[in-house]
Amino acid sequence: MASTATPEAPVIAGDRLTPGWLHNSWMYLMLAAAVGWGWSSWSGPRGLASAGLVVLTVGLGHSTGLHRGIIHHAYRCGRLTRGALAYLAVLSGLGGPISWLRVHYFRDYWQNRLDCPPYFRYDHSMARDYYWNLHFDLVPGEISRYQIPPEDLYDPWLVFLEKTWYLHVIGLAGLIWAFFGFEAMIICVPVRVSVSILGHWFVGFMTHKYGYARYAIDDAREHGYNSWVLGALSFGEGFHNNHHAHPSSAKMSTEWYELDLGWYLVAGLRAVGLVWDVQVVGHDPTQRDRAKEHRFRWHWPWQD
Repeated sequence: MASTATPEAPVIAGDRLTPGWLHNSWMYLMLAAAVGWGWSSWSGPRGLASAGLVVLTVGLGHSTGLHRGIIHHAYRCGRLTRGALAYLAVLSGLGGPISWLRVHYFRDYWQNRLDCPPYFRYDHSMARDYYWNLHFDLVPGEISRYQIPPEDLYDPWLVFLEKTWYLHVIGLAGLIWAFFGFEAMIICVPVRVSVSILGHWFVGFMTHKYGYARYAIDDAREHGYNSWVLGALSFGEGFHNNHHAHPSSAKMSTEWYELDLGWYLVAGLRAVGLVWDVQVVGHDPTQRDRAKEHRFRWHWPWQD
């Protein structure tokens, strides 16, 4: 094992962790601006505008476009649609698309093995997960191990967005400031981006630790859990046990009581002809071969 970060050496097999200076600086810059001017800048209309941008950038861009479309190929679409959705994902302020593509393949590879290293497991505290996952980047010793499709990893548009993602968010901030004022910019960029970054991390941590599960995955270290509340708030990303079992499904909910708002965005794109060949749990063979449905199982914090 080797790590530049902690004596516990959270990664293995030649991979290493390095401080993510750009992402760290970006997150704390957004947090500082949000804390410093957020309360004095808040208003109902600005909050609604910021929420609308969350739907466009996190819901339509990151969850629907980047996660379900580009990473999991849960549907097909044209190059223009793919590029536009990737651009919306960049405007979420969560980071570059190639970084998300890489880390998703890294996590999927290790979490579906019994020898999953500590960095990708969730048997540690929230404080440690915050430190590891929001402050360090994984540098693979041998990237070919993760079998990332070259057409995605080296896509010219995604590579361009990876190198310039923060500039586009800063440009959006400048436009909002110029046309709607400083206070609108604070609510629609630093506050929105801060909530998106911390919210994305929090949902990922909680739905790997707590909730209910109806699937077990043979020979896998992490199975994920579902949360009704977090699933609804995160455009379906909080139904993580479902997603582990059905990774290629564009619909992350599997029951009527699970509200997957991201699925409605996909369905809307399909209705207007922008995406097609949409893979849907229950209608297409989306279930992972090693995923087995079992009795409804809960895991609560007090069971740790």
